[in-house]
Amino acid sequence: MGKDRNSYSKTDLEATFMWMKENHMLNGQLKPAYNVQIAVENYFIAHSYVSSDRTDYNTLIPGLEKHQGAFGDILEAVTADGGHCSEKNPDRNKVMKINERWEELKEESHANIQSETGILKRQARSIQTEGHFGDIKENEDFRRFNYRSAEKVYKEFMLYAISQSIMKYHRFVHQEIEKYEGKKEQKAE
Repeated sequence: MGKDRNSYSKTDLEATFMWMKENHMLNGQLKPAYNVQIAVENYFIAHSYVSSDRTDYNTLIPGLEKHQGAFGDILEAVTADGGHCSEKNPDRNKVMKINERWEELKEESHANIQSETGILKRQARSIQTEGHFGDIKENEDFRRFNYRSAEKVYKEFMLYAISQSIMKYHRFVHQEIEKYEGKKEQKAE
């Protein structure tokens, strides 16, 4: 099945079977799927990365590399979900070992997220990134891609993200116009 894969779909060889929380029968099932990651800046989806990896811990670095390839700049800071903070366990002999580097990174991460800046970044990430997924899945009921292959799924998702960004921008401009007109009316009185 290839490197780091233990399943694939006959209808989409790039997809991996993932547990779907809900389906039309409401019983949860394994279905071919992709793991979609998004990069958000000021409430707009700036980029996305589509992976056949079931977990997030292998998607952060490729997603950042794709973002850098598209935009050519190195990001000042990255705030990511806790699922990205893990290491693979290559030890197949089931031997318990203490990973001292992991413990150091865990302490550093904990200090970062408990700092004043870390708290603000966690709040912004919670609102901006998770808010997009909430809108996409719940408000827009977008839960299934219409195309097969990672490239087509990426294009479909980015078209959807662009449309969401245009709607957000329109709402923002409309709100600013209303504020401006409200201030003009107050001055006229």
